[in-house]
Amino acid sequence: MSAADRSAGRPSAAAPAAGASTTGLSPTAPSSGGRSAPTAPAAPSAAERSAAVRAYRPALRPGVLMSPPLLRGPRTVHLIKHPVSGAAFEVGPKEHFVISRLDGTRNLDDLVSAYADRFRLRLPEEQWTRLLGLLGTRGLLAGSPDPAPPGPAPARTGGFWKGSRRTVADAHATTGRLYRPLRPLLRPWVQLPLLAAVLAMTAALLARPAALVDGTLELLGRPSALVPFAVFLWFSICLHELAHGVAARHYGGVVSEIGLRWRFPTLMMYCTVDNYLFLPGLRAKLVVAGAGAYVNLVLLLPLALWWSLLDPSDPVRPVLTGMLFVGTVQALSNLVPLPPLDGYRMLCHLLGAANLAPETRTYLALRRGGRDAVAAYPPRARRVYTGYALSWTALVLLAVAGSVTCAVLLLLR
Repeated sequence: MSAADRSAGRPSAAAPAAGASTTGLSPTAPSSGGRSAPTAPAAPSAAERSAAVRAYRPALRPGVLMSPPLLRGPRTVHLIKHPVSGAAFEVGPKEHFVISRLDGTRNLDDLVSAYADRFRLRLPEEQWTRLLGLLGTRGLLAGSPDPAPPGPAPARTGGFWKGSRRTVADAHATTGRLYRPLRPLLRPWVQLPLLAAVLAMTAALLARPAALVDGTLELLGRPSALVPFAVFLWFSICLHELAHGVAARHYGGVVSEIGLRWRFPTLMMYCTVDNYLFLPGLRAKLVVAGAGAYVNLVLLLPLALWWSLLDPSDPVRPVLTGMLFVGTVQALSNLVPLPPLDGYRMLCHLLGAANLAPETRTYLALRRGGRDAVAAYPPRARRVYTGYALSWTALVLLAVAGSVTCAVLLLLR
């Protein structure tokens, strides 16, 4: 899936800066009238400053996005995203606990007891002040000035051999126009029968593996059928990407780009969902990630119906068998949990992990130094990264073995 999530990239760590400003928390003395000379207001005492800080009831600005907990290396983090600039940064569970409760009705005293119940620690006033300073500096508090919106992405990047080009001026509006007429088709009473048909088609194909090889050879030997089917597959891949965008719109996602990406000589469409990690609930993330492969399989259903109605001796049937097999393999291969495929993103969502493959490589590199080198990793992180490394190895070996087997069978026929 090329629906890359910009906010899924590794954001800068949110280390609160000491001495952050608390502008607006300290009272000021009224100016004197008459002819008396103006005098500088007396500096508030430490007790007055502390009282002002404790009485302050901050609220997050509308539209701030917060992700569920994500495993990133040895740490569990949450992503916080600005609604205007799109900037995202990480916070730990303690900071997220406090930030998620900033609704304008709570002050420090209100949060101290809840914080103590959750973490068995007292929320220090200086940590509260630093956190407010960080949020204010990043423009995440209500009343903070709006930052300048990000400039438009370049229309084209890269060169002749490798690059991308944005083809839609307003991708979010375009997917919205597609979503509105398709919305009735996304209801369960439509999707459940389609899902059942897709599963039945897949099961019927896999029930006769020998016929799949014969059908593939028959398809490869007929250019008059192979060329139109190749064009059909290319358009199917384009619809695959648009399906990610339409599904994201269904769950409140923001589609930021639609364009073409090339790796010479191939040319493919891509669709970028800007707030992929912030979609509500696990189901929404899994549906958006799997929507492309699902649409590819649904597009094969008319061929499957034609195939099922033909007599087994009909010469067209083997060609259709090859088409269905190639199309099914193309769709299901996207669900393999290896980057950058859709299945990899689905696995990351299921495990609640960010950057699973790079973090696994980092963990394995550290693990070579012995157990002490990975002492900072909690047991869950060790299980996740070790399990993914073993699964990755098994999948690669299985893919190589399957490819070799298919090549041998095709050569021997």
